[in-house]
This record gives sequence, structure tokens and C-alpha cells, in this order.
Amino acid sequence: MFFRRPAPPAAEPPTDAALLTRYRALGDVHDVGTLYERHMTAVLAVARRYLRDEADAQDAVMQLFEQLVEKLRRHEVENFPAWLHATARNHCLMQLRARQRAGPAAGGALVVHFPDAAGMESAAARHQEDSAGEAAEAEEHEQQLQRLESTLAELPPDQRQCLELFYLEKKSYREVAALTGLDLKAVKSHLQNGKRNLRRHLQASPSPNASS
Repeated sequence: MFFRRPAPPAAEPPTDAALLTRYRALGDVHDVGTLYERHMTAVLAVARRYLRDEADAQDAVMQLFEQLVEKLRRHEVENFPAWLHATARNHCLMQLRARQRAGPAAGGALVVHFPDAAGMESAAARHQEDSAGEAAEAEEHEQQLQRLESTLAELPPDQRQCLELFYLEKKSYREVAALTGLDLKAVKSHLQNGKRNLRRHLQASPSPNASS
């Protein structure tokens, strides 16, 4: 009678956090690939919603992976799904801005390269599952972004720069201070005042859909 040693239980797949830590330590791109595959469906959904073209959305998914290979070596990410969602959205907004600069023939739309900040309802992007009303929601969101872009231009330069670095580029307070030459107290003050001014201007400005 043969006795067999029981097979060891299958190893649990590494968590997102474990893959991130290992990649920062060893630089193995396969870890980024494993991580990205887990969330690729969500990234593609974001790209489809913003870019509206399947080929463009597929290209965006590939471009984002190339960005992650570099960014994840330099940035510590605590909540990867949320960070990836914001990164995908910002990448798509950059693509739309590039179309705008290229002119109407490129199918450009006026959008702002800025994420939703601290729960501002007027500028918040609502990512929901595909539905019959998706086109209307996307158009309304683009109109909100138009208002946000024009409002940002009215803010003092230091406030706008701090808002963009902190919310768009995901910089820490200290990184914003180093990039702007401001001290930490000034950075926090500009962020607080900038958000308050932005919210006030947005609430005061008429909606694009408001009847004249």
C-alpha cells in the first residue's frame, strides 16, 4: 500500500497591495500585468464611456498599462481600484482635450483635465453601469465639465495650481509644496480656499441646460 503525502493547498493569489509592494521592490512587469488584468474590464468601461469609440477605448487600455509600468514604480498607491479609476478617467479626458486642440475635424469636445474634488456635486463624475440613459448622462457630464473648466480659469493661479496638483496629479501636500515653492500651510490654505471658491462659482453659474 502506497502512502501519498497530501497535496498542499493551492496558494492564495497575492492581493493588490502585495503585488504593488513586490513590483516597487523588484520591478517585475508581470506583477503589473497580473494586477491590471484584474481591473481591465472596469478600465475599458471608463474608456468606452468617455471616448465613445471602441478602437480608441482599446488603445487607451494599452496606453494606460504602459503608464502604470512607470507610475507604479514612483508612486505609493493605497487603494488601487480607486486610483486606477481616476487615472483612467484623467487619461481619457486628456485624449478629449487633444481632440479639442486638433479642431472640430478630430471630434473634439470641450472638457477639463481635472477630477471631481472632495464631493463637489456640480462636477462629480457618476460612473454607472451601461443603461438606456447613458448617452444623456455622458452629455450632461460633459456640460458640467465645461462649466468647471471656465470656473477654474477664474481662480487665482496658486489656488488652481494646488487643486490640479493635489487632485489631478495625486500629489501629496509635501509634493505640492515642493513643486510650487509654497510652504505646507500655504498649500493647505490654497486647497481649502480654492475648493470653496470653485463650489461657490459653480453654484452661482447657470447650468448649460437652464432655459433662457
